[in-house]
Amino acid sequence: MSKRSRNDERPAAPEALPVAVPDNHTHLDIVVGERAPEVGPGDAAVIAELDAASAVGIDRVVQVGIDVATSRWAVGLAELDSRVLAAVALHPNDAPRQGDLEGALGEIEALVKHPRVAALGETGMDFFRTGDEGRAAQEASFRAHIGMAKAHGKALMIHDREAHEDVLRVLDEEGAPETVVMHCFSGDAEHARECARRGYYMSFAGNVTFKNAPKLREAALACPRELMLVETDAPFMTPMPFRGRWNGPYLVPVTVRFLAELVGEDLERFCTDVSANTERVYGSWSVEVS
Repeated sequence: MSKRSRNDERPAAPEALPVAVPDNHTHLDIVVGERAPEVGPGDAAVIAELDAASAVGIDRVVQVGIDVATSRWAVGLAELDSRVLAAVALHPNDAPRQGDLEGALGEIEALVKHPRVAALGETGMDFFRTGDEGRAAQEASFRAHIGMAKAHGKALMIHDREAHEDVLRVLDEEGAPETVVMHCFSGDAEHARECARRGYYMSFAGNVTFKNAPKLREAALACPRELMLVETDAPFMTPMPFRGRWNGPYLVPVTVRFLAELVGEDLERFCTDVSANTERVYGSWSVEVS
């Protein structure tokens, strides 16, 4: 199914949340149906996505880059719209494809100095899509991002797919930055406890609602509430009952309600806590460009 046809099947907007919550990981450049830089960050379709999210209580987002071009796009959107902070990085699957990895990392480091860049991400390790031949470059890129996060005092946003032990190993060897976010958390309860022992934040996406994800729900139950975040990873990971359809930040309330019920917490209190956690990670969305 093409992006365009999936985009035509957008679910209806859910009921608004009682307290506004941020989407701490989204890809609006893909949500609007194209990849940056073909669609500019000021495009009407992008603003419409932000407006739709705001209408249901998702009033802040972190727009995430996966290479130099999309990282620049994220910074451009963060400059244009106060509801957006940027995260910049080379995705672990993109790192091995770089003809000049050091040069690309240098461009990411130049971007991370921007005041509206809140995180280095998404970086990490992915053993699902990257084979043995690309893992050395992937790990080198991950280590470089860890160093940049520490040098510039930014959160580290991690993509970890089938690489839990190696991600923790590299973080332990390098020395993790002060703030680490496990984006689209995919581990089990024991991995959640390992992350919690290290003080890492865990961000849950729509896949926590999937019928075939009981271990992920156990992980959410094991995650201390003060370390829990929520995201869309839009346009991917659309929550039930809309799995397989096109996602957007406006669907975060579906996942939020599911998680609040799962952990047995009052919805308003849960929203308040998640919002506070998110601002503790990324800082204020009101930071201005000097």
